Amino acid sequence: MFPKKLLFGTAGVPRSAKASNSVSGIERVRELGLDCMELEFVQGVRMGEKGAKNVLEAAEKENIALSVHAPYYVNLNSPEEDKLKASVERIYQAARIGRLCGAESIVLHAAFYQKNSKQETYNNVSKTLRDLTGLLRDEEISAVLRPETMGKRTQFGTLEEVLALSAEIEGVLPCLDFSHMHAREGKENSYPEFMAILSKVEEALGKAGLSNMHMHISGIEYGKNGEKKHLILKESDFNYPELLRALKEFEIKGLVICESPSLEEDALLLKKTYNEI
Repeated sequence: MFPKKLLFGTAGVPRSAKASNSVSGIERVRELGLDCMELEFVQGVRMGEKGAKNVLEAAEKENIALSVHAPYYVNLNSPEEDKLKASVERIYQAARIGRLCGAESIVLHAAFYQKNSKQETYNNVSKTLRDLTGLLRDEEISAVLRPETMGKRTQFGTLEEVLALSAEIEGVLPCLDFSHMHAREGKENSYPEFMAILSKVEEALGKAGLSNMHMHISGIEYGKNGEKKHLILKESDFNYPELLRALKEFEIKGLVICESPSLEEDALLLKKTYNEI
């Protein structure tokens, strides 16, 4: 179900929540006046079906939209069959449990190029995602897999790569991490550049792509090889007001997930800044 507007929230449980579990996180997100939360399964899917049911009930009660970040230990370009199978299983479990929580979007870090060319890597990732989305459909798990734009040049995940996958595979849409795109080349940090990115999304996915976006934003430190670490927004050079202006200009709908070290404070800053434009 598409959001009717742009929703703002945190990557994981807010620091100020009463407890570190997802239900407490959802309750705190609502208390703060935020709209969504990403369930961080990044170290592994450690939630069972009973826990997922509790999360779903809390999210429905508080009217909080959820997404999931799949485990970090994924490489859909691995030459080792066992590692590839384990990667697929981690994404599958993230989608299965995430969907039981009520989350539709499953964010993933798709691959590393390693010794393969960019085209070979793309082909490997594309084949595996086709198989995986087919499996999810067969099992009636209505989740959308969202390969993320990545911040290091060794990682598969340029804007062009994730848009191409999204255009050609049913059940795949992008996760646009604008901070990663900025860190990867040291560019993509002005209003015209943000507008150009959104134009590319529209060109690849149509108006529907702009009505169901999933985005990550934070401050970011970077060097010649790309991303180093996330920063508090105001302690970084990331031009978030101009990004938010571009999002409003395009009438973007979907989820904005803040990954700043100052989670809820920066998520609230993003929402406040957007609403004042």
